[in-house]
Amino acid sequence: MKLLVFCLIAVCCSSLASTTTNNDKLVRKKLQEVLRQLNDVKESLQHNEKNKTMNTPPNNIEDCCCLSALQCFRANLQVQFNITERKTSKLYRSLKNSITERGLNFCNSATVTSTCQDCGSHPKEHATEFFNRLESLIQKAITRLSMN
Repeated sequence: MKLLVFCLIAVCCSSLASTTTNNDKLVRKKLQEVLRQLNDVKESLQHNEKNKTMNTPPNNIEDCCCLSALQCFRANLQVQFNITERKTSKLYRSLKNSITERGLNFCNSATVTSTCQDCGSHPKEHATEFFNRLESLIQKAITRLSMN
């Protein structure tokens, strides 16, 4: 009887561990998809779009502010670029995806009082820098998931 209970516990623990691994793989795959879409948008930027300036979160964002930074990138993308254009639209939808948000939720505690800057208080940067920083944020998330 004890052996049977022990085996059931082992199976349950194993399935929980594999679920976590599968979730991490799913999130990593989604973030890699976001990177591909981001690169497509960067390549399709026309000269006049590169000169647009928008509020851009810094590279050294605190862990608990990554979701806030993502929201800022999304808001600027929606306002500054034609999201009816296919590549931009796909990127925007991917940035809104809950899996993407899960991948960028680095905050270990829900009770942390956020000291994140408001999107409007970030300095304005050209579109090229804006997309480079968004890329950096996504790569940071992929790296963190790879370390787990």
